[in-house]
Amino acid sequence: MLIRQETEKDYDEVYDLIKEAFATAEHRDGTEQDLAAALRKSPAFIKELSLVAEVDGRLAGQILFTEAKVGTEPVLVLAPLSVRPAFQKSGVGTALINEAHKIAAEAGYSYSFVLGSEFYYPRFGYLPAAQFGVEVPAGMPSANFMAVRLSEDAKPLSGTITYAKEFGI
Repeated sequence: MLIRQETEKDYDEVYDLIKEAFATAEHRDGTEQDLAAALRKSPAFIKELSLVAEVDGRLAGQILFTEAKVGTEPVLVLAPLSVRPAFQKSGVGTALINEAHKIAAEAGYSYSFVLGSEFYYPRFGYLPAAQFGVEVPAGMPSANFMAVRLSEDAKPLSGTITYAKEFGI
């Protein structure tokens, strides 16, 4: 498996990959691929944290992070993470998250947030965001709004998270 930065040449294939990955997801709204396309055009987009996984020359998965704020502190938001159904449960998502977290920590980010499965993300250290002093946005289930500390010396957080406007939150 090769994990690399996404390029513009990947965008069409990644669009289809996200659509395919979320087609049978328990929690989806059917627009995840459109959100990813919109986020790439956002000032919050972090090119270095938009990664793809290749297996035998085929895109098997992708991960994308954008910058958000808790008060004045820059933090990351993971969305979306997608793995083609044929490659699910084979370590692709794990490899993408681990590599992205490493890059994010090296870039100086202290926290990453996700609205996702309370059964999947805790294996990467994600805990309910309220445990980090961050209020759960209205309408989000508290069990699914999670954060992970990427740096041991991360400053404590307090307050609400401000997402990129493309999220519509």
